[in-house]
Amino acid sequence: MQSQKAEKIDFNNEYPCPCRRRGRLIPITLTDAFGCDRCQQIFVVQDNGIVLEQLSTTYPYKRAWRWTGSSWHVVHPRFGESYLPIALSIIFVLVIIWLPLALKLANGSSIIAWAMVAVLLAILPALMVWLTYRR
Repeated sequence: MQSQKAEKIDFNNEYPCPCRRRGRLIPITLTDAFGCDRCQQIFVVQDNGIVLEQLSTTYPYKRAWRWTGSSWHVVHPRFGESYLPIALSIIFVLVIIWLPLALKLANGSSIIAWAMVAVLLAILPALMVWLTYRR
């Protein structure tokens, strides 16, 4: 059984494309990058030769992989690099702090308006996260 420990990427070797398109990564001369002969993507080597990162991408986050000697394993972004903590903190502020304060300060007729504004502002981060993670 192969170990799951990441190995350093060697520029003298050819590797399978991590995009799963049966392509081969070929080193690009005079750079720290590889190009796929099938999908035409360019990948750069990061973190002292351990991580392969997709250079041009349509994803909101850079896709990265580690080589384990036999296959590529996806490197997931750190929790702080995603939109999810930002969206959750906005929802938390709106629901826990702003909404009770607005309801306390509002008179009888404007309570519904304040509640609607709070709900709309809470939906905005959820919409942001949904748009980010969909393909």
